[in-house]
Amino acid sequence: MDFNTAAEKAKNFSKTPTNDEFLEFYGLYKQATVGDNTTAEPGALDLKAKAKWSAWSKHKGLSKDAAKAAYIATYEKYAPKYA
Repeated sequence: MDFNTAAEKAKNFSKTPTNDEFLEFYGLYKQATVGDNTTAEPGALDLKAKAKWSAWSKHKGLSKDAAKAAYIATYEKYAPKYA
């Protein structure tokens, strides 16, 4: 399975992953498609944006190809639960 296929299938899960699981996907997706997070950290009161920023930032330094491979592995881990 390639990255784009995994990303499309993850978007179409029949059940919604937990927030933590969503953030795992989000962080790897952003790292795979954009690279390192160079945006300013959101303010403490914007909890959703801060959580997404942190999920992306924790993958800093990971190559896009490595992030794609990790995203596919994450998809395969959760697919039986949510597909």
